[in-house]
Amino acid sequence: MRRTLPTPPWKTLLLTSVIALSVAGCTTEPPVAEQPIAEDPATAEPAPPLTSEVAPVVDGLPADALPEVPGGRGAWEACPYLDTEWVAETNGQRVTGLGVDERFSTPACVFWSYPEEPQLTVLVREMASVDEAIAVVDWAAPIDSTEPAEEPLDWSGGRRGGSAESGALYAVQKDSVAVVVFTNQDQSLKAQLVAEEVIGNLGL
Repeated sequence: MRRTLPTPPWKTLLLTSVIALSVAGCTTEPPVAEQPIAEDPATAEPAPPLTSEVAPVVDGLPADALPEVPGGRGAWEACPYLDTEWVAETNGQRVTGLGVDERFSTPACVFWSYPEEPQLTVLVREMASVDEAIAVVDWAAPIDSTEPAEEPLDWSGGRRGGSAESGALYAVQKDSVAVVVFTNQDQSLKAQLVAEEVIGNLGL
C-alpha cells in the first residue's frame, strides 16, 4: 500500500495565496473614467460670434489723385506687379527710370523713357465703394471723350487713343477696384495690354 505523505503547512499557504492572486487578477475591473461635470448653461459665457468680414484696404486719396515719385524720372524702384522688360517691350520704349508711390494701398507705378513726361503711369485704386471706383474711371476716362472698354471679362470703363495734347489711356472698374493706365503712345491697345497684365498679376 502506497502511503501519501502529508503536505507541509507552508506549501498549503503558498498554494492558497497563488490561487487567490490569480482569481483577483482575472476579476479586477478597469477603473471607471471620471465624467466631466456639465456646465450650467445659465452661468456659461457665450462663445464669441464667428465672422469672416475683413475691413477693405483703401488709400483714402481722392479719385483724381496722381502718383508722386520721389526722385522723379531719375528714380529706379521696380514696380511690384509689372516686369520692367515686359513694360519696355509692350509699350515700345526703353525704360530709363521708374518708381512707385506707396501712398496708394497698391503702389502706383511710373515708368520713364527719354522724354520728360512718363511713358507709362499705372494706378490700381482700391476704393471704399463701387461708386467711388466708378468715380475714378469717370475722372480718367470721361464718357463724352472716350470709347467703351469691356476687357477683361466683368470689367468696364473707357479708352482713348493718343492725340496732340495727350497720350492714350485705358481705365476699367470692377466692384470697388479701378485700374487706370496712361501711356504716351498713340494706341490705347498698349494701355489695355498693361491693364490686363496688372489685373492678372494681382489676381483682381
